[in-house]
Amino acid sequence: MKKLLLNYIDTFSGLSKEVWWLALITLINRMGAMVIPFLSLYLSDNLCFSLSQIGWVMTSYGLGSLLGAWIGGRLSDRIGYYKVILGSLLLTGISFFIVQYFSSFWSICISFFVLIAIADAARPAFFVALSAYSKPENKTRSLTFIRLAINLGFSMGPALGGLIIATVGYSGLFWVDGITCVIASIIMIKTLHPKKARVIDREIVVDNPMPAYMDRTYILFLVALTLFGFIFVQYFSTIPLYYKEVHFLSEQNIGLILALNGALIFVFEMPLIAYLESTSFSKIGNVVSGFVLTGISFVLLLITPWAGIVIVGMIIATIGEMISFPFGNAFALDRSKKGRQGAYMGLYSMSFSVAHILGHNSGMQFINQYGYDNTWLFMAGISAIGTFLLLMVKQKVNKEKRTQILKPV
Repeated sequence: MKKLLLNYIDTFSGLSKEVWWLALITLINRMGAMVIPFLSLYLSDNLCFSLSQIGWVMTSYGLGSLLGAWIGGRLSDRIGYYKVILGSLLLTGISFFIVQYFSSFWSICISFFVLIAIADAARPAFFVALSAYSKPENKTRSLTFIRLAINLGFSMGPALGGLIIATVGYSGLFWVDGITCVIASIIMIKTLHPKKARVIDREIVVDNPMPAYMDRTYILFLVALTLFGFIFVQYFSTIPLYYKEVHFLSEQNIGLILALNGALIFVFEMPLIAYLESTSFSKIGNVVSGFVLTGISFVLLLITPWAGIVIVGMIIATIGEMISFPFGNAFALDRSKKGRQGAYMGLYSMSFSVAHILGHNSGMQFINQYGYDNTWLFMAGISAIGTFLLLMVKQKVNKEKRTQILKPV
């Protein structure tokens, strides 16, 4: 047991103090992100929106995310990641205070569009910051560490969010979300100000950098990742409704199941990534494995009406997530060395924004028309398509490596 604990602690060795501070900022920010997992329930129970209306709100959420990721990527290359992250945190906190006072359909669509555009402008900047604060050999583990902080926050957030809803009501979620964003920005000013933080791995700028949208292999990778995001976002929109409407779970129990995802990641992801890095599997190969497992998690929901299957499905999906996201992030960062990192990581973030735009609404509309079982079959089919595209990416990357080896010096 002692050896296991020491091996676990060893997976964190070598990470810079700036990465630790960035992880703490992320943890505090994500602990407060309680509105998002409960958004579909908030719109359904508190505002009495229909499934169709909830789907369109989720679409506006995704459109805001798309715009924010694009702006954040461009600003990161122009004014630097520090200003983008700090401005995003402060303005997001203020936005959370305001959006709770809107209740009509169109005002909710517009307010959440603006809120998530501001919030997601920080996403490309966080990737660029992480790259700057990490040694090249530590980037995958640093990405995994930040994800650990995100998921620890998400594991604590939904559980606490369920209690807040039961005691204070949904309005309490907005106040806590806003306050945590402001706290995170204050910590960033104190710890990661450019005069205090050291840049370990400066951004590589090549001569005549390739525009990100011209990198065909990268674009194909992003299409596959968008499909992965398409099925993954169901765990934050249609899956909570499935838990409630089919298995009759309370908001508190739903929060605990969602918290299981973050708890598993907190305990197992760093050792799992450290192990996979020691194997011969490529980054893309690992992403493929994770994609397949996530698709299987939807198939499991069709096997039995037993309520415990939702926990089994969550565990399988979490393993898929633990494998896919860190190596997908690492592949994108490696690829970004062909051009400006902000633009590359902006497109990377935008792929998940597109998933939000299409995934939430399509899931809601599909359930409304064809029911839950057919929707889960559809998600499994999307997983199969995405897996095929990733195998094509793997083939192209291997071809590029062979060409590079054969190229005369």
